[in-house]
Amino acid sequence: MAAQEMDNSTTWGKELWDQFDNIATHTQKGIDFIERFGGFIRDRSAIEVEYALKLRRLVKNYQPKKSKEDEENEFSSLIAFKNVLKEVADLAGQREVVAENLQNQVLQGILLLAKNLREERKKALNQGATLTQSLHTQIGTLDRAKRSYEKAFREAEKAIESYHKADADFHLSRADVEKQRVNMNIRNSQSEDAKSEYANQLQITNKQQQQHYQIALPEVFNRLQELDEKRTRGMKEFIKRSADVEYEVSPIIAHCLEGIVKAADSINEKDDSMIVIEKYQSGFQPPGDIPFEDLSKPDPDAANNSQTHNSSTGLNHMTGKGTTKDKLKKRVGIFGIFTGNKNNLSTDGLKEDFSDLPPTQRRKKLTAKVQELQQKVAQEQAASDGLMKMKGVYEANSMLGDPRTVEEQLNESVNRLDRLRHELLRYQKLLEQANNQSFIQHSPQSNRVIQNGQRSSRHSNGSSNHENSHEDNGEDHPDDAGSLSSSASPESGLGTSHTSLPGSGQGSTNEQPMNEEFYEADTPLGTCRALYPFDATSEGSIPMSEGEELQVIEVDQGDGWTRVRRFSSKGWEEGFVPTSYIECTLYA
Repeated sequence: MAAQEMDNSTTWGKELWDQFDNIATHTQKGIDFIERFGGFIRDRSAIEVEYALKLRRLVKNYQPKKSKEDEENEFSSLIAFKNVLKEVADLAGQREVVAENLQNQVLQGILLLAKNLREERKKALNQGATLTQSLHTQIGTLDRAKRSYEKAFREAEKAIESYHKADADFHLSRADVEKQRVNMNIRNSQSEDAKSEYANQLQITNKQQQQHYQIALPEVFNRLQELDEKRTRGMKEFIKRSADVEYEVSPIIAHCLEGIVKAADSINEKDDSMIVIEKYQSGFQPPGDIPFEDLSKPDPDAANNSQTHNSSTGLNHMTGKGTTKDKLKKRVGIFGIFTGNKNNLSTDGLKEDFSDLPPTQRRKKLTAKVQELQQKVAQEQAASDGLMKMKGVYEANSMLGDPRTVEEQLNESVNRLDRLRHELLRYQKLLEQANNQSFIQHSPQSNRVIQNGQRSSRHSNGSSNHENSHEDNGEDHPDDAGSLSSSASPESGLGTSHTSLPGSGQGSTNEQPMNEEFYEADTPLGTCRALYPFDATSEGSIPMSEGEELQVIEVDQGDGWTRVRRFSSKGWEEGFVPTSYIECTLYA
């Protein structure tokens, strides 16, 4: 109660009863201040929007471009960077939320409050000005009454004095004296009337002044005080609200930062190193010892070797050292004009049997091709079975449809299925042949020796005409570890398969450059965790243990199997596992 009395006794109406102009100025400055605070919120919102826009532009500018030639999209560092970009984009979205909430919840409230305060202040000041003007009018009336009383009083005094002089003057007649007495009485009566009016106006003025300074004007001042306190309280609430806007997005921002840290933790330098091995491993063995050649002993095959060397090294020099990768791409089509096997190329510039790739890369391509064909066969088989069932239903009930309508579709499906199975069988044989090659393939550097200051192509055992001992029938020669084909390194741009040997029926050594740059491994679509152990019993599947983490290479196509990849002691392994046995987490 004492605190409440103190609050009532310290109101503007009692403490600032005579500070009308200063109160008016103060309240105006307060409204100007809160409007300035609104300008601060508006400019801050604009900065938040600009910041979000620049963050989004930054993410867009640094987004890795998707390309068939992009060979780094499997690396954990690049995947982590993509996740970082995603989180930064989410951060930009949160800054936009902050800007929107500042405008809708803070700025709009400030503008509305300032408008209401300005209207209320105007009403209060108008009322105060009216009360003050009324008081000033009454005081003016009192002043006039006082001046009238003072004038009448002085005239009454003069009339009394004139009467007494006339009454004492014996030279004046009785009529003159009576005239002065009548004038005196009139002036005294006017003075009394003016005195009464003055007293009445004084009473009215005092009452109005008391009412003005103790009741009416304090009410106006108290309204202005409430208005100013409302403005101050609103300032407090809006500042807190602007902080709450930040608090509301803080959990999401923290989640984004956690995602960035998680992306960083997902980087595994060992896995990335193994991916590099997986991408570029050729399958060749390191070069053996270079044999000593005794020049004092005649070599009957020197002339033939020199001739073979000149043609091969000249070609290597042309395609390996003096040609860029872009030029090599163009030469695929140019050299294909002069070969009879130009239609034996796939859409990515590689041969259909991938014989122009190193052994390891060829096996990977063949495995992927076999898996792709197996899926196509399964899908086509399902489509054919569906057509067969539909035909049987139509034959059993002709009301449902004419079985001849699906006859043509069924025949086309069977033909496609036969072609796919034939192609699958061909690639399975190629893969089996590639896997069963037991000979040691030396790298191209192992077949080059320096003789008389010039390069010549030799086998590691010193033989130079081993390649001529084979009958060329257009197939690979697994026992041939020499010849020009093995002397063409991936850096030279020439194929390493015997299908590119001169005179082998597959075109010259210039027919296909090494298209290692066109090779692109399957990019992980996400990760998965094994819910149950699985023992691989069918072809193309791989085993897994419960809780094991694997990479998802291809999602379920409706057959109940998911293609995954894992790293084991044998290196990277790919295969299919039951979809119901795993829990997948795909990348966004």
